[in-house]
Amino acid sequence: MANQTTTQSQLIDPYDHMGIVLNPDGTLTRLREIPNTPPSSDPTLPILTKDFTVNSSNNTWLRLFLPRFALSSNPNKKLPLILFFHGSGFIVASAANTIFHDFCILMSETAEAVVASVEYRLAPEHRLPAAYDDAAEALAWIRTSEDEWLTRHVDYSNCYLMGNSAGATIAYYAGLRAASEARDLEPLKIRGLILRQPFFGGTERTESELRLENDAVIPLRATDLLWELALPVGADREHEYSNFRAGGGAGKVGKVRELGWRVLVSGNEGDPLVDREKEFVAFLEENGLHVVSDFDEDGSHGVEFADPQKAKRVVDLVQGFISSFAA
Repeated sequence: MANQTTTQSQLIDPYDHMGIVLNPDGTLTRLREIPNTPPSSDPTLPILTKDFTVNSSNNTWLRLFLPRFALSSNPNKKLPLILFFHGSGFIVASAANTIFHDFCILMSETAEAVVASVEYRLAPEHRLPAAYDDAAEALAWIRTSEDEWLTRHVDYSNCYLMGNSAGATIAYYAGLRAASEARDLEPLKIRGLILRQPFFGGTERTESELRLENDAVIPLRATDLLWELALPVGADREHEYSNFRAGGGAGKVGKVRELGWRVLVSGNEGDPLVDREKEFVAFLEENGLHVVSDFDEDGSHGVEFADPQKAKRVVDLVQGFISSFAA
């Protein structure tokens, strides 16, 4: 059986699976056209959206999602802020993609929160830590922005960093940096990290990676390729940008613990990443962090973007997690 699995794995072309072509100059041609949704401030919509430039040189920006009720409710009522980072392995997709736009609308509506979805630079044209740097810059932009959607409606003392897949990894590493610079972010106060199916790596295979080697969504050869394209040239999956234990990881989460942040980790048993996510939860708990974990027995990687019931489960988790801080 093992030989058969290996043979099947060897038949998977990770470039074809991801819909990309690696060019001689090290850039990618991205073959798949993913539908986009533009921002809209149509007053009849339950959630209003608009885009802001963060860094014109890097072509980074963010999209704000504001519940319409905030415009007519008590002006003293402030909403939590969720800074969201989309997934897709660091190398493809955009905050403008319809799947992420619609998910943020659902999250903003369910959690009654302002959501800021970040457009960060992609690898391999911009290898890590570029995306982590862009996340930190987006957080700093929010801190100094004078846009009234933020200044009038956001509770700056009730902020969360969130992402799915590679976006969750970005949220985590941006959180580590923010924890070390907490005073510089005032009046922003991060209360927690919301990590949906975080994408971490390591050279030692987990049981779920081997069991789901030929997964239809993220087969093992594809995840290996994603790290090869995203990490600094010559680095392997033991690098500190990939392996949460590397580079003094335990010491870095110590500051998160001191600040009293909580961490929500959500996963699915049908995801090849699930065992590494459980290892991550154990790592955080070993280092004294308050962790809320939810591992659904059913569902694959990114299932919330294809199954409305799974999406509802995720956003209900987010809503409950944020509400727990007020309890």
